[in-house]
Amino acid sequence: MRRHVRRGPPDRDRYPGTPVFDALQDRLDGIFTRLRNRGRLSERDIEEVSREIRLALLEADVNVRVVTAFVGRIKEQAIGAELTKHLSPAQQFVKIVHDELVRTLGGTTGKLAMSPKPPTVVMLAGLQGSGKTTAAGKLARLLKSQGLQPLLVGADLQRPAAVEQLRVLAGRVGVPFFSEPSDPVRVARGALEEAARLGRNVVVVDTAGRLQIDSELMAELREVRDVVQPHDTLLVVDAMTGQEAVNVAVAFDEAVGIDGVVLTKIDGDARGGAALSVKEVVGKPILFAGTGEKLEDFEPFHPDRMASRILGMGDVMTLIEKAEAAFDEEQKLKAEEILRAGTFTLEDFLEQMQQVKKMGPLQNVLGMLPGMPKELKNAQIDDRELARVEAIIRSMTPEERRKPDIINGSRRSRIARGSGVTTAEVNQLLKQFKQMQQMMRGFAPMAGGRKGKKGRKGKAGARPGLPIGGFPGS
Repeated sequence: MRRHVRRGPPDRDRYPGTPVFDALQDRLDGIFTRLRNRGRLSERDIEEVSREIRLALLEADVNVRVVTAFVGRIKEQAIGAELTKHLSPAQQFVKIVHDELVRTLGGTTGKLAMSPKPPTVVMLAGLQGSGKTTAAGKLARLLKSQGLQPLLVGADLQRPAAVEQLRVLAGRVGVPFFSEPSDPVRVARGALEEAARLGRNVVVVDTAGRLQIDSELMAELREVRDVVQPHDTLLVVDAMTGQEAVNVAVAFDEAVGIDGVVLTKIDGDARGGAALSVKEVVGKPILFAGTGEKLEDFEPFHPDRMASRILGMGDVMTLIEKAEAAFDEEQKLKAEEILRAGTFTLEDFLEQMQQVKKMGPLQNVLGMLPGMPKELKNAQIDDRELARVEAIIRSMTPEERRKPDIINGSRRSRIARGSGVTTAEVNQLLKQFKQMQQMMRGFAPMAGGRKGKKGRKGKAGARPGLPIGGFPGS
């Protein structure tokens, strides 16, 4: 399938969904690639590499104080490190950088401070345009998926559109909504009464924002805070603002007091400065990250997983979690049976592709795979390619999907006309599928052996929750 390969600086309008830290990841990858060619690392080598890492972080708009502390720590550890026989010097240096990235990003995954006596109140604050209202809807969806019963509250009365936007989001998420045309304090007070009436155990309050920080905004936030007594006050910041997000976080923390940060739009052209700076400067953890435009593109922030992504190591745990959410138990067992039997048809591939689409943009999914070639990570794979592949397969007869070998020249022409593509594109899909099918047959003996070893169905074959097969264009 066709790929659009990015050349030159990223352009967000042309390439939506460029992963966060993209430029930083490229720089670090180049630095570590040169390291791997050296048998040992001298103190001079460590000084040189540390200097390059410093420049890469500054270019990523990381706070200069954070950069200085970060580079100082990795130099101190690298120079005084005792070499282990299990890692090469270059690998050991990468491990030191990885561990320091985890520390800088927060160390451990933070959680909401759930109240033992419901409801737990979560107040969202932030500047206008940071994605605060959308984040409220996404958070409500996430909490609902965890078995909680949230109530969305529209206390941003400065913008009537914000109230209506949150009302619509509440409807899409399937949770109740509360607001009234009075003032934010009365809305906040009424929200607590409404939560008690409905038996909701979490109240998510969306507050007003401004284009800039001002005394009026902070005074209003303090009034709302004093009424609802939030267990968690979360500051929503736009990753696109770089280290300016840190200045915003400091100001809100001093004026209102925040417990954590929600980082939005990390799927855009963000250079990464906000994520790498906010915890160390403000001392407040990043609790959640918005990874796309859809309601499901919102997840807890895991410092260790983000550090692995930055260093190009993938993010297998998040990939597994997304796959398990997209694939139900029956589909997982079916995928394992296909792998065990060594059979894989275009019908199976179409069903798998439908599930992969639920996991989010294909580019993001590929970015979570460890060992993914740089060329494929940098290739801009349009999700419309999936729709094109789907159209081709749906233009086939059921027999053709099960037995693609019967597709001759006339059938290929008919399929191309029916799906609105060229015959060459049909040929390419069939060629890629044949390669994939051969790979699946190669896995069959291993899957069968595992079945015998485990002695029960459901433990053999593909890792539960992960799609089998491959991706169009990969």
